[in-house]
Amino acid sequence: MFTGIVEELGTVTALEHGADSARLTVRGPLVTSDATHGASIAVNGVCLTVTEHGGGDFTVDVMAETLRRSSLGVLRPGDPVNLERAMAASSRFGGHVVQGHVDGTATITAREPGERWEVVRFTLPPDLAPYLVEKGSITVDGVSLTVVDVDDDAFSVSLIPTTLDLTTLGTKAVGDPVNLEVDVLAKYVERLLATRFATTQEATA
Repeated sequence: MFTGIVEELGTVTALEHGADSARLTVRGPLVTSDATHGASIAVNGVCLTVTEHGGGDFTVDVMAETLRRSSLGVLRPGDPVNLERAMAASSRFGGHVVQGHVDGTATITAREPGERWEVVRFTLPPDLAPYLVEKGSITVDGVSLTVVDVDDDAFSVSLIPTTLDLTTLGTKAVGDPVNLEVDVLAKYVERLLATRFATTQEATA
């Protein structure tokens, strides 16, 4: 589990594509400082398992499902990526519950600079729209953010100077893709209510 608080801005050093998978190597001295084989590291919000590490680099395997649901497949050597190690049980909970299971991708449609912040607007896949609410939580490229406003096909967030400086969201341009993970609590509520509704329907049939 993660919290959506990016620890380090890493750099892609290699991405080797296979028939239906890929092998990704990233430079991240901080997140590899205590890495072990099998450790979990979120790369742009995608939970991946370390298969090799050393010298400040780590390598992970990316399966077809992950390539399909995320933007990892379009990365190139030299690209910056947001990195976060799995949360330790003794850590402060700075963001919100983030699984590292990307639900889909979105595209940046606008950036509106403010005095010390920036409002960024994104497309919103129709199947994810029900899970977003104003002032609710959303994970964008692994960054825990608060939804400013939302409608059926778009949403926006406000980025503070720290987020602009220390994550990829500070340099992404209009048209760039990002990974989205909606709040898992909303999914559980939906599932619970759907099950109860189905049970009630059966009982009254």
